[in-house]
Amino acid sequence: MGAGSLAPMLKSLAGGALFGEVWGTGTPQVLVLHGWARTHSDFAAVVGPASPDGPLPTLAPDLPGFGSTPAPPSAWGAADYAAALVPLLEGRPDGDRFPVVVLGHSRGGCIAVALAAARPDLVRALVLTGAPLLPRPGPARKPAAAFLWARRLHRFGLLSDEAMERARRRHGSTDYRNAEGIMRDVFVRMVRERYDVELAALTVPVSLVWGDDDADVPVEVARLAQSLVPGSSLTLCPGAGHLTPLTAPEALRAAVAKALDPS
Repeated sequence: MGAGSLAPMLKSLAGGALFGEVWGTGTPQVLVLHGWARTHSDFAAVVGPASPDGPLPTLAPDLPGFGSTPAPPSAWGAADYAAALVPLLEGRPDGDRFPVVVLGHSRGGCIAVALAAARPDLVRALVLTGAPLLPRPGPARKPAAAFLWARRLHRFGLLSDEAMERARRRHGSTDYRNAEGIMRDVFVRMVRERYDVELAALTVPVSLVWGDDDADVPVEVARLAQSLVPGSSLTLCPGAGHLTPLTAPEALRAAVAKALDPS
């Protein structure tokens, strides 16, 4: 295998609870949190080695259940994921607790908000992108009637576990169908969460950077979140869609740079 094809060297982080990479040199100034079923490598072109501007000093873990980090022991919500990140920020070699800018995409953005609300001493600012922080406006989507019937029959013992599992896979979202074991329970819990209280409790600067063509978490969600956080900003990325770390890395890099040096 040639040198150019070598995979990045993963590091043990937070006492072995997490695995990922550390980019740049010096004391980490940035923490990146990826979305559901993604990994830390999504941010390589934003603040990592693939960025045209070079890497920033960054902690880039795979969140529990994704990439190289094992799944959590139970059905965690965003607050549990946030608590698992605290040792990563408290356990620096120099003992310093200088807060970091947290860049969170999708579910990683929800975890970032939970972290900043619980431990503002560890967070300097938030850059959130494509994060499902609140339900999308409009009527809630109702499960298909066939699924509701299957669930009812299963509850009364009239449908086998195997048949119920087939119904879940047939009617569930792609992320739900692809999740297995405890991660499916994690997914169900996190989908049901909303973060009004955490958003209203934030005391750190917040920048929202959104794809204006985000079909998974539309811009209306970002505007609602912005209304709950006084002084927050919203930047729209034309045609970027949901995967902004891949489609709008320059906009995210600019938001992180501004959070690091607001002057």
